[in-house]
Amino acid sequence: MDALLTTALTVLGALTGRLRAGWDDRRTEAGASTLELVILILGLITVATLLVAALTAAVKSRTDQIS
Repeated sequence: MDALLTTALTVLGALTGRLRAGWDDRRTEAGASTLELVILILGLITVATLLVAALTAAVKSRTDQIS
């Protein structure tokens, strides 16, 4: 497995665990603050960027093997 993909999956797993813990803690609160939403969105954008980079590297590697 590609190292970048492994890193992306590790980060995704960590963010998922943190998100679950956060939602369990806030059962008594009404909603998320703006800062929490911004941090969540930035985390999702980071994970998406890592996945795109990993997929691009994998496709480029395969293309180079074919050529």
